[in-house]
Amino acid sequence: MPLDLEIVIVSWNVADLLKNCLDSIYGAPGARLDAGGVLHLGAYTAKVHVVDNASSDGSPQMVRKRFPAANLIISSTNLGFTRGNNLALRRCQARYVLLLNPDTRVVDDALVKMLDYMERHPQAGILGPQLRYGDGNLQSSRRRFPTFMTALMESTLLQQWFPKNRWAQRYYVQDVSADHVQDVDWVTGACMLVRRDVLRTVGLLDEAFFMYSEELDWCRRTIDAGWRVVYFPDAVVVHYGGRSSDQVVAERHIHFQRSKVLYFYKHHGWMMAEVLRLFILGTYLFQMVEEGLKCMVGHKRSLRRSRLRAYARVLRSGLRRRGPKGEAA
Repeated sequence: MPLDLEIVIVSWNVADLLKNCLDSIYGAPGARLDAGGVLHLGAYTAKVHVVDNASSDGSPQMVRKRFPAANLIISSTNLGFTRGNNLALRRCQARYVLLLNPDTRVVDDALVKMLDYMERHPQAGILGPQLRYGDGNLQSSRRRFPTFMTALMESTLLQQWFPKNRWAQRYYVQDVSADHVQDVDWVTGACMLVRRDVLRTVGLLDEAFFMYSEELDWCRRTIDAGWRVVYFPDAVVVHYGGRSSDQVVAERHIHFQRSKVLYFYKHHGWMMAEVLRLFILGTYLFQMVEEGLKCMVGHKRSLRRSRLRAYARVLRSGLRRRGPKGEAA
């Protein structure tokens, strides 16, 4: 009999966080493992897949020792978020799949609540819970599709100068309460429950995205295919956020901004994407000049030099599109 749920966790050098995440799944209220290693969550059956992206911190050993029921998939290289998830998704046969970051903690019976909602609403293709930071504060996790002005303002130098600009506020859905269930354009990928029929309809994550914006693209394709994307605050997941990407600051900038450009290339055409790419590179050049001047006058030189190295790497990358294996596209 097929499983109801398969949970996919892609991890890189966050063994302690991964342990806490898995503890929250296997230790959920009423959860139990049967003799065959199947996890029972209320009326649902589940299996966990952990994809290890060439960690060097003992993550695979920890999973083998503490969570033998989990299916451990070890990659010899860092595949990134998208390819790592797809590696496991190709093996999944359950009626639902859950993409879950390793730096999360599932609160109480959140998974059961999410599955119950999907069972009652067959047109819901993707569902995201309410995310909260480790201190309990609400974390923004629902979005509208970005416009070109959103792309210019959001997570760029302009947002630093104008943090409360109306384009970013609309993008973050700040005009609608986060306390009730609602249809949205997309939900962030830290925790996404996806109906298997969606996978059959729209396919896997686009591996041209190494990380960032892949869930935006996936949700857009899902809505274009006639499914609903739902924000579901009745279920809560704690998301500590950014622990893997914090280990590689320059790469985080490159992947984030390159993915933004790629999304616009896919959905708005090459001209808009090229204007956006050149604009973003211009903001990093401006910041390099600014950091260089501060370094020259002796203000926090270690910090300034670190930022200069990171910004220089962004500029050298050109934020050009890459193929799924990193080759120029």
